[in-house]
Amino acid sequence: MSVRPVHQGDYADVNALHRAVWWPERSSAGWRWLEDNPARQALDAPVGYVVQDRDGVARAFVGNMIQRFWQDGREYFGAQGFSIVVPPELAGCSRGLIRSVCRQDGVFSVFTFNANPASARLYPRFDLKPFPDTHALKLSWVIDPLACLTGRVLRGLVKRAPGLARPLGERLMSPRLGDVDGLKLPDWIEVVTDLSDGSDYGRFWDTLKAEGRMVADRSPEAMRWRVSDPDQTLAPLLLAYRRDGRIIGYAYAQIGKGNAIEPPFLEIIDLIALEGERDAVFALARTLLDNAQALAVAKVRLQVVNPELLEALGPLVRTARREGGWGHCHAWFDPDGPGGDQWAPTPFDGDYSFCTRPAPLRTAGRTAGQRVPAPQTEGKNEGRVAKA
Repeated sequence: MSVRPVHQGDYADVNALHRAVWWPERSSAGWRWLEDNPARQALDAPVGYVVQDRDGVARAFVGNMIQRFWQDGREYFGAQGFSIVVPPELAGCSRGLIRSVCRQDGVFSVFTFNANPASARLYPRFDLKPFPDTHALKLSWVIDPLACLTGRVLRGLVKRAPGLARPLGERLMSPRLGDVDGLKLPDWIEVVTDLSDGSDYGRFWDTLKAEGRMVADRSPEAMRWRVSDPDQTLAPLLLAYRRDGRIIGYAYAQIGKGNAIEPPFLEIIDLIALEGERDAVFALARTLLDNAQALAVAKVRLQVVNPELLEALGPLVRTARREGGWGHCHAWFDPDGPGGDQWAPTPFDGDYSFCTRPAPLRTAGRTAGQRVPAPQTEGKNEGRVAKA
């Protein structure tokens, strides 16, 4: 067995690995979308790594998500390992996969913000330390207690009798899922519809970038690529907080469904505001929670919480369930590069957007091709907005 970069001929085998653990598979267009990541192309980094057998067949996999970061006007790159799948008979091969992600050149940090309790114990062996201070905290707000309870009961049934999973099929769906027509927004909050380079959102990014703190690339180019993921059935919801004619904060949320028997949830992928505008963070989060019922989700989740964000959420934290409890966020920093003291990551910095299982359209009251409209992406380097 040996480790090597993944190539296009491996994608069917990698999808089979995902299918074996009930994780979402990627379409051919979805794999091309990962390849089109502008930050990955800048480093010429692989999409991931595989363990191959004697015949060259991919038997285990880890994804390699490259992100561009900015601090004080300087460009950096970070690497997020994601979707590590190692069959039980290859126990121990995860070390080679993780080592391959950690040893690549050109990155100031290697990190994971989505470790499960078992894998979290592995990362300190590769010099990945718990990061940030809130590394063990996840927040969630229950919107539909009955749906959440039903999902918990179904999970218990399937755990005792795994054969029930397929006959049960897709459960706890609503024909209103993701219907943005029912949104009720305050006057100062709007849906972002323009991600072109010269847009108001683009000017917000320019201001955010100029502040000097370490921030993941949220430029119009990066966002056009993000929202064009062809495997997402419902377009993400981007909200902006506007004051005095300019955007001072934004939120990025996405509907997902963990598996067939769980209810849908609204994943808060990003929540950030300009310095001194902390009230925008609270208002954007409050607006998402207020509209969750109209979007027909059972829960709202925020799975990476930095200390600044936790403080900005204020009283909303008291109404949230504190989940997690293990160190799901770990990071290694190049000793010759910037550290993490000015980096306040959100789920956007991790893998929560493109690894979230999308809700099936056919059970969400829509037919193929009827996506919720994505933000317009006019501008340079336009990302593909594929039909479902």
